[in-house]
Amino acid sequence: MHDLKHIFYFESLLEEPNNRLVQDAVAEGDIALGYNCYYIPETLLNLPGCFSSRLRAPNCAATPIGDYYLTNRNCPYSRAILERAVEGSYNYLSALFGAEACSAMERMEEHFEQIHPVKHDPFVTTIIDAPLKSDRAALVYYMNELRDKVVAKIAELGVDTSDDALMAAIEDHNEVSAIITEIGDFRKLDNPTVTGYEFHVIQLVSEVCPHKLILPYLKETLEEIRERTPDAKPDFRARVIVAGSEIDDPEFTKLLEFCGARVVGDRYCFGAKPGREPIEIRDGESPFEAICRHYLETNLCARFMSEDKIDQRTDVLEAMVKEYKADGVIIESMKFCEFWSYEKVLASHILTQERGIPTCQIEKDYTLTGAGQLRTRFQAFVEGLEIKKLDTAGKGA
Repeated sequence: MHDLKHIFYFESLLEEPNNRLVQDAVAEGDIALGYNCYYIPETLLNLPGCFSSRLRAPNCAATPIGDYYLTNRNCPYSRAILERAVEGSYNYLSALFGAEACSAMERMEEHFEQIHPVKHDPFVTTIIDAPLKSDRAALVYYMNELRDKVVAKIAELGVDTSDDALMAAIEDHNEVSAIITEIGDFRKLDNPTVTGYEFHVIQLVSEVCPHKLILPYLKETLEEIRERTPDAKPDFRARVIVAGSEIDDPEFTKLLEFCGARVVGDRYCFGAKPGREPIEIRDGESPFEAICRHYLETNLCARFMSEDKIDQRTDVLEAMVKEYKADGVIIESMKFCEFWSYEKVLASHILTQERGIPTCQIEKDYTLTGAGQLRTRFQAFVEGLEIKKLDTAGKGA
């Protein structure tokens, strides 16, 4: 297939957190609000006059400062974010809204307040206490945390947080989500007209760039993909779903597809599921309650250990396998990630033993330092999926 018109521009926007569109938005007077967890609703940070910036640490090859503060046996994502903060990569931010999702993330966020790495005036840091359940009591608690520690802080920065402003933010979220979802749906085709790598890049730019500035490019890209003609012969040997923690490097997806897979679905942090699902306002709900309820209900974080949430996570993966006609699932965990080290084993057992879905478990660093080992695992998994398909086809004949 021919290259997408804006793919190289999108790739350039992912080279630095303070990319060209972020700089343009800040120059126009918009307030940049940072976050690094799904527990912080992106929609609340995209009120008129401000924009969300999900934190990444691209091209972070070493983390000596992060290691000093957090130790080198801690979450590599947290260490990389703190490293880039000290280097000055996030000096465009007016706030960082964090969640006590895990001890590593919380420690990293606390250092934003303790050592003041972000040189911006004003700059505020808050950390919400994220609930472990998704029932009504948890929702009320979650709403109070977000109201007091996020919305109130945004209001102090001079941003309108009224119901009208929240409605505008919901409409913005739904518009972006509809575009990303339609682009992602082309992966359901027998011969997809968008690669997993391309979709990963497109999804990421929608999270790290101001929506009002990236939207025209997303719309044009969607129109291009609608008219795109795939290669006559598919260039992949197996279709896979990728699930896991922080996967914000498209080179990971490129490596996987180089090994003969086509990533047709993503269920990880920074992915489109959850993240790009529309927010519906139910009868009797305020816009704020609708946002909070949506993010709590759709949250698939491995931190939730209640039985209903465990079932929800595996049910979502099974449904994605059927919807996207995937041959298997790759479940990733990052080094030293306590929650995903449990989830990886549990989900793999349920999917393989109880649901009959082939799975591959991998552990990786935040960067692709172990690319050779990953390549070997991916190639072996793809070969196994191929053999299974041939065996199934032979029995059917």
